[in-house]
Amino acid sequence: MANLYTGIHLHYWSIRISARELEDNIQLKSTQEEILNIETRLDAVIEELKQYGEHQDLVSESQVLQQTSEELRKEIAHYEGRLKGFEEDEERCQRELGSDLYRNADEKHRHQVIDIKTTEMANSDLDKYYKALDRAIMHYHGLKMADINKIIKEYWINTYKGNDIDTIEIRSDEEEGSGATKTRRTYNYRVVMIKGDTELDMRGRCSAGQKVLASIIIRLALAETFCLNCGILTLDEPTTNLDEDNNESLANQLASIIKTRQQQRNFQLVVITNDEEFVLKLGRADFVDYYFRINKDDSGYSKITRQSVVAEESLLD
Repeated sequence: MANLYTGIHLHYWSIRISARELEDNIQLKSTQEEILNIETRLDAVIEELKQYGEHQDLVSESQVLQQTSEELRKEIAHYEGRLKGFEEDEERCQRELGSDLYRNADEKHRHQVIDIKTTEMANSDLDKYYKALDRAIMHYHGLKMADINKIIKEYWINTYKGNDIDTIEIRSDEEEGSGATKTRRTYNYRVVMIKGDTELDMRGRCSAGQKVLASIIIRLALAETFCLNCGILTLDEPTTNLDEDNNESLANQLASIIKTRQQQRNFQLVVITNDEEFVLKLGRADFVDYYFRINKDDSGYSKITRQSVVAEESLLD
């Protein structure tokens, strides 16, 4: 579309230049007629001079005039050749203007200008909408990060029994794109542990138990923040590498979550674990009456058995 507009524009100016050259040629025709009149008068003067004999000055002047006349004839021939070329160009341009490509060129040009202007306006509007949406997303991201860290802090304080870490938080570092992705934002998320006013990255500085507990708490916080309409929460081996105190604290925290969300009709907490003590701890919270035990029979087939938490606790006692 832009190429068609440029082609029409260039051709328009080409025709203007040709028209100017045609006007110059018309002027040339007028000059030619004037030269013919001068030559006629010159011939008359020469004839008149012949009556006065072969005076040297007159002869010299006559030669100069003849030379000038010859130069003018050559110049006339030159411009006549150019005029013919311009006439041929004009005929060719007229034929092109009558072709399907250039027919109604003014109307086509007007439509193209309208399309370009409307496209520029649309691009400007889209840029405004993009910036507004980007600001809204950034604001939403900041609010959600604050909510997540608030929940993480609450869960960590209620669950973790050590005194070396006050709380943990998620930090997001924005990384600007470059080149084709310059308008895209990339976030690098990291978990930090906080003790007093000191903040350190948790990666590579925490024990296996702290890492597992942090992972569970972060997942619980994410689920509570973003999955309010999703009632299923699954934990697979949540007590791995946890010591006894943190194991019991996690059970109490899960019981607290169940109590908080028990009014949610579709809420389900699925815990997959080999830790029977952990199951019993959950059962003491009066929210779990039974659980399902999966084992293999003598034939090697998996078998699911429903077990009562109260009965299991009695057997262990």
